[in-house]
Amino acid sequence: MGELTIGIDIGGTSVRAAVVDDSGVMLDTLRAATPPTAQALEHCLDRLVGELTSRWAAKAVGVAIAGFLTPDREVVRFAPHLPWREARVAEEMAARIGIPVFTEHDANSAAVAERHYGAAARGHNVLVLAIGTGIGAGLLIDGEIYRGSFGVAPELGHLTIVPDGRQCSCGKRGCWERYCSGTALVDTVVELLADGDWGRSQLATDLAADPGSLTGRRVAGAAADGDAVAVAAFAAFAASLGQGLAMIADVFDPDLIVIAGGVGTASGLYLDEAREHYARLVTGAGHRQLARIRGTQLGENAGVLGAAEIARLGIGAGVRRSPMSDLPDV
Repeated sequence: MGELTIGIDIGGTSVRAAVVDDSGVMLDTLRAATPPTAQALEHCLDRLVGELTSRWAAKAVGVAIAGFLTPDREVVRFAPHLPWREARVAEEMAARIGIPVFTEHDANSAAVAERHYGAAARGHNVLVLAIGTGIGAGLLIDGEIYRGSFGVAPELGHLTIVPDGRQCSCGKRGCWERYCSGTALVDTVVELLADGDWGRSQLATDLAADPGSLTGRRVAGAAADGDAVAVAAFAAFAASLGQGLAMIADVFDPDLIVIAGGVGTASGLYLDEAREHYARLVTGAGHRQLARIRGTQLGENAGVLGAAEIARLGIGAGVRRSPMSDLPDV
């Protein structure tokens, strides 16, 4: 099994923790609801780690967080769905549990996992796009995580793709994630149903009976069954995905794009169509090399696996530095 570490992925609704060996195998997993207060969340993390370390000799903990971290990952500055503000999460948690703790942005954690164990193993300049409730992104430039000057890059989900479009929780309108995410699928279905008669659509019937029952996962299931409304929603999703990827390719020119996250696991419903939109919309279409676009190989485990790998590389290096710096060239 080699050296064992614990990876934790904190989402807005649940916390997942796992003991992971140095081959990326998850040996033991736990899950809990995400508590609403900082004190309760910290107690939850300590309890999960305590339970896992009572059964396994884990050497360190990595924590994947959806939020803004300082470039050295020492401070969680802001996490929109979590209670931490300017919190020294790693330092304080390590003091409580007695083993090293390393924090990282959740999309960067997913990128690390896909590079070590998944679909990004042979990429040089790689974008890992985590599509779920919103859009998270991890960008690897020559194998190194790109963070920007202040540690918050790349916030690609808030690129404007529809001027004066749907309202976003960030305060802007028309953000990419408002048209290309699990919640966007729901909004698109509602708009489609308001604009026309879809006949025998089971999704339309279900929504009329229980308006609160609609979720992105439900739309994906309906699309897989051939429901007309759901298929149309995924066609719009694919167009928005291709449009955003073309914009990103114009800036970063990656050789590989990996679609991860909860919606990433349903890539068979939209990825081929999104590739066509991307190839048509990218600047210089027909006269440049295009990035390979692949679906995730790790599914929703990427954040946990990446966090565990970050912890392993952190204790191996002995210092807090980029978790990609020890990877061989490919």
